[in-house]
Amino acid sequence: MPQPVKSTRATAPSQRLKMRRELAAAAMNLFATKGYEATTVDEIAATAGVARRTFFRHFRSKEEAIFPDHDDTLERARAVLDAAPAHENPLDTVCRGIKEVMKMYAASPAGSVERYKLTRQVPALREREIASVARYERLFTRYLLGHFPESAHRDGDDDPLLAEVAASAVVTAHNHVLRRWLRAGAQGDVETQLDGAFVIVRRTFGTGFSHHRETPGAAPSATARGEVLVTVTHTDTPLPQIMRTIESALHSHRAGSAEQRSAGARFTGAQDSGAQFTGAQGSEGQSEGEEPAGEKPVAEGTTGDKPADDKPVGEGPATG
Repeated sequence: MPQPVKSTRATAPSQRLKMRRELAAAAMNLFATKGYEATTVDEIAATAGVARRTFFRHFRSKEEAIFPDHDDTLERARAVLDAAPAHENPLDTVCRGIKEVMKMYAASPAGSVERYKLTRQVPALREREIASVARYERLFTRYLLGHFPESAHRDGDDDPLLAEVAASAVVTAHNHVLRRWLRAGAQGDVETQLDGAFVIVRRTFGTGFSHHRETPGAAPSATARGEVLVTVTHTDTPLPQIMRTIESALHSHRAGSAEQRSAGARFTGAQDSGAQFTGAQGSEGQSEGEEPAGEKPVAEGTTGDKPADDKPVGEGPATG
């Protein structure tokens, strides 16, 4: 009886990932022995036993070659967000999504440590890692903003701002735990450590998140100009202190907005009564530390011991 022919479609993704990892191993070995600058794409391909054109089917450049899993991990994180149950808090969903990134590192502890050491030494690799981390943060920010559209931004409702800051906080918590784990030689249960960091994130932002949905047929509310909260901190600052700083900044922002609205109301009342307005109006400018929407720094605070030297790749973070 003839045997059914097994489809190759199911194995194609695994074969692709296998080849990417083989090329990555070859690149890592050559970078470590010859140095990054002295290593060519031809040498990486030859070491992996493939042609140059095969290398470029998988990677656009040699600095991408040591990050073979980011594309697939990004898709797994996206799948977590897409399959989230309707009752789940969006912040919890994002925390589950970024755990896919941590699982990627935890699956190969020795390789993750070696990559971390290498990216600390080679600026081009570190820059590539920063770009990889930014992709995760954009994914999570878009997800949170999708649950908190700008049309929901009414007086006293800072959900759009919270979405941006909370996505950054989740990535920062991940990177903080990952760097600590890599520096310790990948010892300990890193996923449990990450869960502990998420407790701090939820305590800071959890109460500000709920399922906002536009009421069918309701007229859209007026929107306010989007603002971005930028927090700059040393990479060795304790995570609880970072979260307290962000929370304090958010409270100050809200208090300032309320004061501006109150000042505007007093001014209107003075005009109606014919009295001369002598009070100072609230400033409409941005507060110190804010930047226009769209100029959000990429993976802020994810570069390791020094802003320019210690960023784990992917490791982000440490996401690479």
